This record gives sequence, C-alpha cells and structure tokens, in this order.
Amino acid sequence: QVQLVESGGGLVQPGESLRLACAASGFTFDYAAVAWFRQAPGREREGVVCISSIEGRTYYVDDVKGRFTISRDKAKNTVYLQMNSLKPEDTAVYYCAAEKHYAGSPFCSTHQGPYSYWGQGTQVTVSS
Repeated sequence: QVQLVESGGGLVQPGESLRLACAASGFTFDYAAVAWFRQAPGREREGVVCISSIEGRTYYVDDVKGRFTISRDKAKNTVYLQMNSLKPEDTAVYYCAAEKHYAGSPFCSTHQGPYSYWGQGTQVTVSS
C-alpha cells in the first residue's frame, strides 16, 4: 500500500524558514516524480515545485524561485521542501504528491492530474 506522509509544518514569522518532509512507504522515490502543492484558504490547490526521478531535474513556479528548494534523500526515501524567506502569502496547507515513473524519467509536473498518490497535507502559517 502506497502512503505519503508530510511533516514539518508550523507557524513562523515572515522571513523565517521551514523544512517540510514527505516520507513514502510502499514504493521508492527513486522511481517516481514528486511534487509539492499548496492550497490557501478560499483558493484552488496549486503546484509549487516538482522533481523528476532523474537527478537534478526540478521545476519551480515563479512565486517560490530562489526561496524554496526541493531535494531527495534516497536512504530515507524522503523528499524535502526547504522554504526560506517565507511570506504571509505562503500560508497554506502543503501537500506532496507522487507518480511512479521509470528510473531516469525526466517527467516533472506541477499540474495535479498526473499524480496518483497524495499525502494528507501539513499546515504552514506565516504570520507576525
């Protein structure tokens, strides 16, 4: 059974940092594209960043470029989202999503449709 579990959310002040984690069970992230999405109150869920199964291929939406970094720890089968210089508009529930792909696949998307597996979400609140 495939399961994704996010952690690391919380309440921080503007300018501070958080690191979210997405741990997988039931399959390995080595053979998956992984993405982070977020949903703010009253807004649709939106893609933030993705990473393909091939090393080094990532895509960031403009809002988070230079502030957020996605990475993968193969030994822990976990994907991280390092969020720096957080802003109040980053406040949202953050979800990780994954889709199985062959090793070395360049697939990476911030659209929801391609992803079959989703975590339960973790709340990030940025407020002074």
